[in-house]
Amino acid sequence: MAEDLVVVLTAINVEYEQVRQRLVAPTVRTHPSGTRFEVGTVRDTGCRVALGLTGKGNHAAGILAERAVSMFSPVAVMFVGVAGALWDNTALGDVVVATHVYAYHGGTSEDDGLKARPRVWEAAHGVLQIAAHVGRSGEWCDRAPAPKVHFGAVAAGEVVQNSRISAEARWLRQHYNDAIAVEMEAAGVAQAGHLSGAPVVIVRGISDLADGTKRSSEDVVSQPNAAGNAAAFAVSLAVELVKGREHSARIEEDTVMGTINNSNVSGIVGIQAGTVTGSTVWLTAAPKALTAVDLAAELDVLRDLVARARAEDRMDVETHRAASLELDTASAALATEGTSTFVLALKRLRGLVADVAELAAKVVALIAAAKELM
Repeated sequence: MAEDLVVVLTAINVEYEQVRQRLVAPTVRTHPSGTRFEVGTVRDTGCRVALGLTGKGNHAAGILAERAVSMFSPVAVMFVGVAGALWDNTALGDVVVATHVYAYHGGTSEDDGLKARPRVWEAAHGVLQIAAHVGRSGEWCDRAPAPKVHFGAVAAGEVVQNSRISAEARWLRQHYNDAIAVEMEAAGVAQAGHLSGAPVVIVRGISDLADGTKRSSEDVVSQPNAAGNAAAFAVSLAVELVKGREHSARIEEDTVMGTINNSNVSGIVGIQAGTVTGSTVWLTAAPKALTAVDLAAELDVLRDLVARARAEDRMDVETHRAASLELDTASAALATEGTSTFVLALKRLRGLVADVAELAAKVVALIAAAKELM
């Protein structure tokens, strides 16, 4: 239930080390499948970061991002590292924050040529607002002048892009000409975030211009510099995201009430009131402590609401599938693993159903009720 924690993932060691050196006293945490994370605290703050190495490619990055979310239930998942610039107005060392991510290799081959089948994931509005504030402040960087911070689309594929005239380069210009950087992991992480309900932030430092000039000898200098700039920005953003989560949690406590018992029917509801905070309200019945049986009954109600939201087309198929899986996890946790895992599943569910107001309120209230049993 580490709501004060941000997951940071990197593809290669030079990126990993640039983040790690900004953490105090990192300790190893191991996922049951063997994936290792180091959890440390950002210097001079209370913000904790779980740092992981995925290796190159969208598939590996997506799988390990999902593992990180299930293990830590973080405030957000960041992918931090280097990328190639697609246009001349993005200089070496600049930082790019993805407003949305393209999986640019999707397509269909037909007699008259290859047709694009674009897939895109947008970054969460609230996260981008905080990132824009960090970028404007300039306090994230101790160098003068600070590198520029660009906000725009990032294209994620499966090849190292090092040409402005290749077939792949022409494909990007034709179908994804608003992308300002190209890399190989963001699509996998964005998909994992979408399915798990965790906000995703892609932060990249420009290490080459994807124009045929990329050389291994130059990477020795340009990659650490770009990775360092991306890490500095990402760590500052992580601190602000945790502050924002703590602020939201205080508001949540002030507006969402715990339990209402009405005669013999128990239900979890949300109440908004300026002067009622954290209270348990009872109507026409004596207070009764919630049990695992009560929580199971509330899960059944949630499952019905999720099904109704899908039937009314207020929830897409993938979100419905992911929400159903979290409900299954929560049900199994009540029977075997206990309330802690139950709450983690509900937190992931909360992110998935955030756009359906009554569902989100129901989940928040159920989390509050479950914590009373812990």
